[in-house]
Amino acid sequence: MNQSPQWRDGRFRNPQPLWNDTWGALSAMVRRDPNANPQAPLPVVHPTGADLVAEAPSGLRATWLGHSTVYLEVDGTRILTDPVWGLRASPFGWAGPRRFYAPLIPLEEVPVPQVVAISHDHYDHLDEGTLRRLKDWDTHFVTPLGVGARLVRWGVPAARITELDWWESVQVGGLEVVLTPARHASGRGLRDKDRTLWGGFAFRGPRHRVYFSGDTGLFQGLADIGERLGPFDLAMIEAGAYNPAWPDWHLGPEQAVQTFGMVRGRVLLPIHWGLFNLAAHGWTEPVERVLAAAGPQGIAVALPRPGEGFEPGGSLPTQRWWPVLPWKTAAEVPVRARLNGQPMLPEGGLP
Repeated sequence: MNQSPQWRDGRFRNPQPLWNDTWGALSAMVRRDPNANPQAPLPVVHPTGADLVAEAPSGLRATWLGHSTVYLEVDGTRILTDPVWGLRASPFGWAGPRRFYAPLIPLEEVPVPQVVAISHDHYDHLDEGTLRRLKDWDTHFVTPLGVGARLVRWGVPAARITELDWWESVQVGGLEVVLTPARHASGRGLRDKDRTLWGGFAFRGPRHRVYFSGDTGLFQGLADIGERLGPFDLAMIEAGAYNPAWPDWHLGPEQAVQTFGMVRGRVLLPIHWGLFNLAAHGWTEPVERVLAAAGPQGIAVALPRPGEGFEPGGSLPTQRWWPVLPWKTAAEVPVRARLNGQPMLPEGGLP
């Protein structure tokens, strides 16, 4: 950690600091959208272990299990990203954001993947209860710097963990796993802010490449990912949990679409929405705004029901499975990342 270019003065740092409007954030949470949570059960799919382990004819398949948890097959190697089977994205079992629906497959029935990739240590991405249940899996845990120490404390053998800095990689069978830069933060309490690193992942097999954004705000390093590691057959990009008061923490829908172009994606899978209420917007708003931004550009967007697997090289799930609810447009509630404190233009420049 001390040798990392990202580590300065006892903490990890972003290429650009995160801008926050504290009072605006508090005000937004008080005025939460009345449709922030679903009012009826969602039409989810319950995949079986056989479904997840079946070989994908194309060599690439993704099964979105909600939020940022995705079960992948990339050229014969299976990967599980940010596994969260817990009831809440919270340090408390009795309070905090609660799942919209129960886990779609019992954890004990999930086929053990070759790789478990964890993007950072926030509660909606690193769930202690889940990791304690995974500690005996014969798999390779790949994390950013510092996060592996948390896994060791929860019983995961250190020999099964690889910690990476940005741009570092590890080879797992025929798959190269690269930790990619992100603009975000870390910490699980009041005293450990940014003491562990955060990032996304590039999964590069012999035939296919997949990008997983983790959590990130917009920054020019995303274009570097596309140039150095792309193009990507599938780009899984976070599009939910955003607000103009904290525009640098997450992308938001329009900047998720912009990021898709920057990383040179071919099929977009919006993630980080549809499972937890982590912001003030309506729960369907992220996907509606993604479609509004992606449609005019002719971008291929996969819209699987939670638990529904698909192959990016085949027929994509595009049917709307969520209810029609009121939502705020980008013109009504714009989310624009900042550079040196000033809003960035859509192409990433300054006004």
